[in-house]
Amino acid sequence: MMKPNERVAYLLTRCGQTDGVLPPTTSGTIIPYVFHRDGTPIRYFRRSWLSACTVAGCPGQIPHDFRRTAVRNLERAGISRSAAMALVGHKTQSIYNRYAIVAEQDLKDAGEKLAILHHAPVKRRKVAQLRPR
Repeated sequence: MMKPNERVAYLLTRCGQTDGVLPPTTSGTIIPYVFHRDGTPIRYFRRSWLSACTVAGCPGQIPHDFRRTAVRNLERAGISRSAAMALVGHKTQSIYNRYAIVAEQDLKDAGEKLAILHHAPVKRRKVAQLRPR
């Protein structure tokens, strides 16, 4: 299981944001927090969050929007639920399910896949006859 800072570095690398090395603080240590002041996590980060979203070009977003998007992307990519839960930090299946929202298009895609499965030609195998005793 990855430690929190390894998870963050992995996710940033996958998103193309970094080479997997988190930027060190002024003290030179690597910090696993997004919002911090020299390693001390910011407990109330509303203003920092709003500023960061504005700078990133997505004002008005809330942290849960991104968590929901992450869960949805993991599901669409076919990542197992246990791995997805570990990546996003959900400890229980019920919490994970709150974020795993199914869109109308997902249901249509599932229906089409099922139709393809049931209309696929059946592969027949040759069966050897047994000789009676």
